[in-house]
Amino acid sequence: MSLLWQPSPRHVESARITAFRRLAGERAGREFTDYATLHAWSISDRAAFWSAVWDFCGVIASQRGERALVDGDRMPGARFFPDARLNFAENLLRCRDDGDAIVFQCENGTGARLSWRELHDEVSRTAQCFRAAGIRPGDRIAAMLPNIPEAVVAALAAAAAGAVWSSCSPDFGAQGVLDRFRQIEPKLLITCDGYFYNGRQIDTIDNVREVAAGLPDVKQVLLVPFLRNTTGATLTTGGIPRTRLLAEAVTRFTPGEIEFNQLPFSHPLYILFSSGTTGLPKCIVHSAGGTLLQHLKEHQLHFDVRPDDRVFWFTTLGWMMWNWLVSALASEAKVLLFDGAPTYPDGNVLFDFADQERMTHLGVSAKYIQSIEKAGVTPARTHQLSALRIIGSTGSTLLPESFDYVYRDVKKDVCLSSFSGGTDIISGFVGGGPALPVHRGEIQARTLGMAVEIWNDAGKKLIGEKGELVCTRAFPSMPIGFWNDGDGARYRAAYFEKFPGVWAHGDYAEETPDGGYIIYGRSDATLNPGGVRIGTAELYRQVERFEEVVESVAVGQEWDGDTRIVLFVVLRDGRTLDEGLVARLKAQIRDGASPRHVPAKILQVAEIPRTRNGKITELAIRDVVHGRPVTNAEALANPQALEHFRGRAELQT
Repeated sequence: MSLLWQPSPRHVESARITAFRRLAGERAGREFTDYATLHAWSISDRAAFWSAVWDFCGVIASQRGERALVDGDRMPGARFFPDARLNFAENLLRCRDDGDAIVFQCENGTGARLSWRELHDEVSRTAQCFRAAGIRPGDRIAAMLPNIPEAVVAALAAAAAGAVWSSCSPDFGAQGVLDRFRQIEPKLLITCDGYFYNGRQIDTIDNVREVAAGLPDVKQVLLVPFLRNTTGATLTTGGIPRTRLLAEAVTRFTPGEIEFNQLPFSHPLYILFSSGTTGLPKCIVHSAGGTLLQHLKEHQLHFDVRPDDRVFWFTTLGWMMWNWLVSALASEAKVLLFDGAPTYPDGNVLFDFADQERMTHLGVSAKYIQSIEKAGVTPARTHQLSALRIIGSTGSTLLPESFDYVYRDVKKDVCLSSFSGGTDIISGFVGGGPALPVHRGEIQARTLGMAVEIWNDAGKKLIGEKGELVCTRAFPSMPIGFWNDGDGARYRAAYFEKFPGVWAHGDYAEETPDGGYIIYGRSDATLNPGGVRIGTAELYRQVERFEEVVESVAVGQEWDGDTRIVLFVVLRDGRTLDEGLVARLKAQIRDGASPRHVPAKILQVAEIPRTRNGKITELAIRDVVHGRPVTNAEALANPQALEHFRGRAELQT
């Protein structure tokens, strides 16, 4: 175990979690001497813990009620704050001064700023517009937008009116959008004319026309001319029926006090979609109160977000990290938005943004960190990053070598907070601890209020061994359920079938003896050669050492009554997978992991299919390798990449 960062006593003393620990101790009538004792209390007395989070973070509500948790032993079925009435947007719009609330930058260098006062006024006008269009509590508003201020305004206006917000990014194909939005029957569609990516201008009007035509319940389409406004061109509504420009639709309303509908804690706020490639995406419904409380806890206690911090995460509207990022407004932090390619024109663009805005929190994917390391980006030598306190990473496993890179080439004095959770819970199970040390290759801790354990298939708790990541007690950000799943059968089957009454998340993981966590990949994508379970992250860690390899993916192929590992690699331009490289790869995997990890086949491909959230889709590749159909290829950002895996002669021997 290698210690990479240790918070100073001054850092620990000033951390938000230290102040919370004292409050919790006063409430509990005891002293919590360290994180472990605080966490134990947070799951043993969840009613007291979540009540303390409510008070510490200053939740705004017209009514709280006496009860914090009812039926707490049921999962699903537990109810948090069942008597409360609140509004999510009201909690995010608690400031109204002239300081920056949102700072936006596009990859082409253009940008915008919204003060708290301007944000409040824009939400006021937009909420009035939505209500005038017939939107009522529980109605769905769908958005297909870039990561721009108009998206945040519209989402907050929807929440103010009690509507349910669901979004995706404009790079989705029309069928992928319809596969999602048709299921939830939105009344309003908010979209754009195009976006910028990697130096290109992508026009989406034809896509919008097809999507609008395929959503018969949509009463009105509101269009943001993002592409044409930026390039100086003029946009009409493109002849799309029921369409108005968003700016024109809201200008007739005068800004004023916002009518925040006071709704139950469990009122639906967001519908997020699973990114799987088997069947239609699941429509996961999240509550206003559960999302708010969980995000406040994570931001303030696990990411040390304070008023006037500048918080950034590289994300699109198709990933739950966008919803998570927007919630930073509830902690009175400035939200920094970026839209475009994070490596255009080069790998320094996000660090340029960080210096320009004195970013305090920089959030990216693990894959992004790997890619800029391979590109030779060294921000520690080229940038100040003087305000940066926390670097967050999620989306996939952060490899130990990436920890080394951050502390060597990005910034030495920073808390590197890898965390893992997902769309399913709109938050994390394990994550950062600003008052805890950072050890190489480990997520710092399980998050407060989350009864996370690692189990074997028999339901026995494991420490220092790999197994299934489970959560044994209910928590506020559990989904309300799936849309159109009246009896809850699909919801229960997704998370509670393997261990009844216990949330099985589908991650293959390990709890280390010191309380850290290592994620080895999705448990449904683990490899089982000779009946031995192997996490794909263990194999990728060895392959990532090779300068020639851009990225890789491993799948299990059913072969001769067993399973054999097949590794596919994408190589740098001009490189070819020859016998020498294959031999070196196998030797490294054997020495660095184990003989059982060594692939039976190593094959070169031009590209690897990914979901639109940027995650490699091992399951879709496995289906193609076995000649099975991929039933939801529209969930992929690059479905054409599957052809590189189809019908490979090398897989027949």
